[in-house]
Amino acid sequence: MRTIGITGGVGAGKSTVLSYLKNRFQADVLEADKIGHLLLEPEGACYQPVVRLLGRQILGEQEKIDRKKVAALVFSSPDLLKQLNGIIHPAVRKYILQEKSRKEKEGKKFLFIEAALFFEDHYDAFCDEVWYIYADEAVRKKRLKDSRQYSEERIQQTMDRQLSEEEFKARCDYQIENNGEIEKTCRQIAERVREYENM
Repeated sequence: MRTIGITGGVGAGKSTVLSYLKNRFQADVLEADKIGHLLLEPEGACYQPVVRLLGRQILGEQEKIDRKKVAALVFSSPDLLKQLNGIIHPAVRKYILQEKSRKEKEGKKFLFIEAALFFEDHYDAFCDEVWYIYADEAVRKKRLKDSRQYSEERIQQTMDRQLSEEEFKARCDYQIENNGEIEKTCRQIAERVREYENM
């Protein structure tokens, strides 16, 4: 099984790429963010530790963790954010490794792993190749304003916490430009997947 990492800056359009991989190639995709959300559910491995860290004030309806309340608490506190990440990231990594093992036993051809903090959390250690999804900064900012209603300040703070374009390019094996022409993006993905299939 070939394991491929997908990363890129916020707003680069990683979701578009993942959606295409799922729909066109029926690829198995593990998204660190979604797994993190799953682990924060009341029966998830991170629920109790996070409630202990941040208090019951983060709970909303049906005793579920309200991620907006969590974000508001940790956004301006680097120390709290570090502690929160110290709970969530190792649990997500463990989940992904278990799923990777399961997919290998099932005889899957490909597995794609997506994470915003891909290198920071060392997901590259168990990938055969890493793809960098990139878009111009102006395009990324517009997407974040339009789709997530991020303020200019939040966009800049989020971008500043991530690797630079140069660092991403230096550490990734393959680059996919995603400035908006979906056909062009899909063509780049299809070409690479076909290369694997011919190996």
